[in-house]
Amino acid sequence: MPQPPLALRQQLATTPGLSRRASLLTLLLSPWLMSRVGAQVGQPVDSGGHSGVQLAMPWPVGRSPQGFGVSEKFDGVRAVWDGRVLRFRSGRAIAAPAWFLSALPRVALDGELWIGRGAFDRLSGVVRQIEPDNEAWRAVKYLVFDAPGHAAPFAQRVAFVQSTLAQAKQPWLMPVAQREVNDARTLQALLQETVRQGGEGLMLHRADALWQPGRTDALYKFKLEQDEEALVVGHQPGKGRLLGMTGALLVQMPSGQRFALGSGLSDAQRRHPPPVGAWVTYRYRDRTPTGLPRFASFLRVREAE
Repeated sequence: MPQPPLALRQQLATTPGLSRRASLLTLLLSPWLMSRVGAQVGQPVDSGGHSGVQLAMPWPVGRSPQGFGVSEKFDGVRAVWDGRVLRFRSGRAIAAPAWFLSALPRVALDGELWIGRGAFDRLSGVVRQIEPDNEAWRAVKYLVFDAPGHAAPFAQRVAFVQSTLAQAKQPWLMPVAQREVNDARTLQALLQETVRQGGEGLMLHRADALWQPGRTDALYKFKLEQDEEALVVGHQPGKGRLLGMTGALLVQMPSGQRFALGSGLSDAQRRHPPPVGAWVTYRYRDRTPTGLPRFASFLRVREAE
């Protein structure tokens, strides 16, 4: 027999780790936190980190997903709404049309601007324009997965997002569907099916976790190939066929470790490589014992925000 949604089955009074008094306190504090989250998302960022948003860690293969909400990982552009301004994860304001912004509820939301699977480049071209193209924005959806100012466990924040967006009655403003998965084998099968259908991967969020900014063990991403970002600190010259071009980018991870990233670069990118100071995204399979990525491959330059 189907069970009610995860978000509706966990109530504050029965959430593991929260006493009745603590649950009441979080609800009383919620309006204050919602007034503060807007200031957080606009804070300056550090090297590779973003202090005002939650950041995911790689999911440990084989771990049980029980106690987590599982959703698709959408390859879109992260967008944080503080109730007044829509921002990139860096804190820079997004130039969205007035009709788009005026329809958003006056509460803090976190999600992805998205057009469709495999359409990241098209989406990026739309949402990064200084002057918004009204017609192009008609294809953009705002897929909301969290309410960072709502002081309750994730399961209850999901319910809050669902009810809030239902009241907005906008077809392009959608809550991200969450589901329960009982074991690691089923999770792996779900990942394979999601990727087969053109999806990027899965996200897992601990159902009883309170919201906090920064990288957290309450939020994970699960992909066939992981991806990370690194800072370009130099260029290594090419040899043989690549003579006169860039053979590899010398990049630095947020940890300070450096490695050469050459795989995945097109000849055009080797002739005009990302400059020193640019952030790039790369894919990899796993890590060496010292923490360096194995089989790293260049994916894209992270657009300036």
